[in-house]
Amino acid sequence: MKAASHPVLKDVVLVGAGHSHVTVLRMFGMKPIPGVRLTLVTREVHTPYSGMLPGLIAGHYGFDDAHIDTGPLARFAGARLYQDEAVELDLAGRRVICRSRPPVSYDLLSLNIGSTPNTAGVPGASEHAIPVKPIDGFLRRFEALQARVLARKGRSAVALVGAGAGGVELLLAVEHRLRQAVRLAGFDGGGLSFVLVSGDANILPSFPAAFRARFHATLAARGIAVVTGAAVTAVEPGRLMLAGYGPLAADEILWTTEAAPARWLAKAGLPLDARGFLRVDQTLRVTGHDCVFAAGDTIAFSGRELPKSGVYAVRAGPVLADNIRRTLTGRSLRRFRPQREALYLVSTGERYAVGTRNGLVVEGAWVWRWKDWIDRRFMRKFNELPEMRAAPPALPPLADREALKEISAIAMRCGGCGAKVGASVLSRALAGVEPAARADVVVGLDAPDDAALVDVGGEQLSLQTVDYFRAIVDDPYTLGKIAANHALGDVYAMGGEPQTALAIATVPFGIESKIEADLTAMMAGANEVLREAGCALVGGHTSEGAELALGFAVNGLVPAAAALRKGGLKPGDGLILTKPLGTGTLLAADMRGKAKARWVMAAIAHMVQSNRKAAEILRRHGVHAATDVTGFGLLGHLIEMVRASEVDVTLAIERVPLLEGARETAALGIFSSLQPQNVRLRRAIRELAAATRHPLYPLLFDPQTSGGLLAAVPLAQAEGCVAAL
Repeated sequence: MKAASHPVLKDVVLVGAGHSHVTVLRMFGMKPIPGVRLTLVTREVHTPYSGMLPGLIAGHYGFDDAHIDTGPLARFAGARLYQDEAVELDLAGRRVICRSRPPVSYDLLSLNIGSTPNTAGVPGASEHAIPVKPIDGFLRRFEALQARVLARKGRSAVALVGAGAGGVELLLAVEHRLRQAVRLAGFDGGGLSFVLVSGDANILPSFPAAFRARFHATLAARGIAVVTGAAVTAVEPGRLMLAGYGPLAADEILWTTEAAPARWLAKAGLPLDARGFLRVDQTLRVTGHDCVFAAGDTIAFSGRELPKSGVYAVRAGPVLADNIRRTLTGRSLRRFRPQREALYLVSTGERYAVGTRNGLVVEGAWVWRWKDWIDRRFMRKFNELPEMRAAPPALPPLADREALKEISAIAMRCGGCGAKVGASVLSRALAGVEPAARADVVVGLDAPDDAALVDVGGEQLSLQTVDYFRAIVDDPYTLGKIAANHALGDVYAMGGEPQTALAIATVPFGIESKIEADLTAMMAGANEVLREAGCALVGGHTSEGAELALGFAVNGLVPAAAALRKGGLKPGDGLILTKPLGTGTLLAADMRGKAKARWVMAAIAHMVQSNRKAAEILRRHGVHAATDVTGFGLLGHLIEMVRASEVDVTLAIERVPLLEGARETAALGIFSSLQPQNVRLRRAIRELAAATRHPLYPLLFDPQTSGGLLAAVPLAQAEGCVAAL
């Protein structure tokens, strides 16, 4: 991670990646405040744009068209991105309590968390209906619904409860998509039926009569039944119970009635209105709380009630960003003045839409194109960000051409194992080092193995290893988990069990409270991993420095006869890699704002995964040589095994597992800063010309952080081992 040029003085925490907060991030990216650190806490790292959700469901847009990628956006804003969910607030301690990580401290807090389905008042609705909100999870729920419809060969009755603009538009999109899916699957579309259910006397009750009439006609033309004036009294498996109407059969029930606030707000100690929404004043500040702001569906706005519509959240974004800035700089706040009449453009499932404002109603394919242009223009603000270019380093006048070439690569150095010294440089530097001779050192500096082996008497040998690197993620808690898993990997690669660990931590200069918060979170993450491994944290050392960094000196135990060495490869063995490659290229792309957030989060999920279970499975399948794949890449570590074993290896590049997105970032030519040094090892490849023509060839040199185990097992055991893994 890039070192901060100023110590952190204030922490602004944004909870939720709603339409207002993405604007806050973009505006702070365009004009940051030195000493202010932003942190985004969000359940989903790809936030859906509500205006394009019906088009996504209908099949007119792809996933990335309709979602804002908070990864590059957070990087552009210089914000930390935490994928988690707020479940409580500690107002006295100024902390956000999260579901799966330590609390996040704030000096200023903003909430843009949307709303939840209002199913509590209808028996059975929570169990048997599919809520549309929160919309960040609706796509998965809809895909599961579509799979069930196809499993029934298209014979399904679909009901949608709630006949506001969102409900009508969504049902038309669902009808369009499901009829198309059923037809493409070769089933009879006549088995599909749709019904719109409303407790109000009419659909679209807050819209002009002409607007309603157009949608009545559209629904009728598409064969969608409409039931109005019939409130849902209960939801049972396979049917809706309606007041004054009786039971209505429905295999799938979508729920879009009036939204409810997040349930945890009720116990947060913040002022709420009668329905549980956050009371905010006309500056979007929570009433009575100078350091808490809110926007979007979760608020009860002072002065007048606002519709729970993304239109108002989008309009609130610039005011919210400005008032956060004004609060931090001690200036008076500005008022949010929402428009009285918003423009509504509602699609019909096809590339056709109806629009209204101030009583005027228009419709046609051109209205859909107009809506599409507005929506895409909005999305471009967040998904097509200005290029992030590192400032070139100041070049000393004495630098020659070769020195200039090396200096030019320094501007954006990678962290993690991408920050290692290259294998060639390391070998030359250590060539003249002659350690003290000791009879109890079984494996030492002269061997290529992952850890030292020391005979301390008894049946087991002592394993000793150390790892340390600069932060590769902005979250100190996650860094702690990655660093601990990375350090333990050497022990597992040697066939041992970890025993004790000493920590080596560097924290950036800053005020005490910020240093304490980061160090606490980092060590909490590390200790979780160490405790799970049965490894006792027994001490360590801390220091201040330019960047957050963490490492561990780990001791382990291994029976002398069970120790795994790199030199144990045998002719006819099968090679198994227990984790996919790609962390180097993905994290390098993330630094440049070129990696999708879902790719980075998937890579992090692999990095925080322990190698312990993989090592156990490998032992059960006769492993007799292993290493962990880290900074020197797959090829670099494999070369160490080949040379130590005095064998050759055939590597099928297309069978090497890769992380999602690694192909794409490699195709862009984005690699770790350690990659060029790793590529020097290419001379070990026998058929180099053929290998270099393969598009995945560069990934053989990709440095891994907390990578998997590369192990040799008897070929007869290989398939069973992979299946067990």
